[in-house]
Amino acid sequence: MSRHRIRIVAVILAGAALLASCGGSTSTEAGLQLTPVDEVSEIISNPPDGLVILDIRTPEEFAAGHIEGAINIDYYAGDFEQRLGVLDLDVPYVMYCNSGNRSSNTLPLMDSIGFSEVYELDGGIQAWFGAGLPTE
Repeated sequence: MSRHRIRIVAVILAGAALLASCGGSTSTEAGLQLTPVDEVSEIISNPPDGLVILDIRTPEEFAAGHIEGAINIDYYAGDFEQRLGVLDLDVPYVMYCNSGNRSSNTLPLMDSIGFSEVYELDGGIQAWFGAGLPTE
């Protein structure tokens, strides 16, 4: 095979790998995954030891209603990554934002920091509201 063809094949394979990594699920090998609202509700109803519910919306959004027991770390805060970094990496987390945009950006960050188990609420708090689930 010529060098030109090898380069073309390499570019095609790299592009295919990139597209596959951008596909629908945000699951990682470390146990971080996009999780439907019904499964998140079940996890919260029967929580594993140490479960932390992490709301990454703004303080104003949090004050307007959040999942019971959630802690708030503002995604837009300048020290967001540092605040995540002081959390216990070895306990399970349910993490959500408003619709899933901020949380989908946060899941890979949590993976890179070393979190071992994170359930990202698919559709964010809007999916929770849509399912008629309780908030405080």
